[in-house]
Amino acid sequence: MLLVELAFGDALRTHLTENLRRHERLAVDPDGRRHAAVAVVVVDSDAEAHGHDPRPATAEELAVIPGAEGLRLSGSVAGTAGGPAVLLTRRASRMRAHPGQWALPGGRLDEGETPVDAARRELHEELGLDLPESAVLGLLDDYPTRSGYVITPVVLWGGADPAMSPQPDEVASVHRVSFRELCRPDSPRFVRIPESDRPVVQVPVGGDLIHAPTGAVLLQFRRVAIEGTTERVAGYEQPVFAWR
Repeated sequence: MLLVELAFGDALRTHLTENLRRHERLAVDPDGRRHAAVAVVVVDSDAEAHGHDPRPATAEELAVIPGAEGLRLSGSVAGTAGGPAVLLTRRASRMRAHPGQWALPGGRLDEGETPVDAARRELHEELGLDLPESAVLGLLDDYPTRSGYVITPVVLWGGADPAMSPQPDEVASVHRVSFRELCRPDSPRFVRIPESDRPVVQVPVGGDLIHAPTGAVLLQFRRVAIEGTTERVAGYEQPVFAWR
């Protein structure tokens, strides 16, 4: 039975935890770069209650996506909820860095913080979501970004329907992207850009494409935690609009 067929509950949590425990995590030395953490939060979702997207990407935002010609993207992730899912946010348009882009809750480590501490703190600051350290299921590989960060993804069990109060200055909207959506047969996509020899990774979600670093983290979460296999993603490229 495929893991995406499991209902949200203890069996799913055990399966994810065991897969993450077996994963030989790749750590990257920051080497002068800033260390950050993101939270991959596993929750339950309802297709009707959580399927809305109040702010699809604009035509201008879609126009900068490499290799998207002929895909007829809508820029919306509406209809991607239903069953076990992860939380995905759209950054507020007023944000100085990467406004309006898809993201996982997270940010830079404070002095003396661990990635787990930072991920939990950022969850509280961005979504008003408080999860104990016991909610941590495991860590994925570090991902070095073009903008000078090394990101450590922390996977957490969020509970079926956690109470959240998103911070509007940072978060435009919060979405629940189902495991089935992450495991679509047309996912991932890889395209080439003239600015790099590395392939740009794209994770289709609804009528949009999620790029690295968020897309790389979601892809490895699928491979490692959901499917129980290994795929290294640190070498997958970001689109140029995410290099800043």
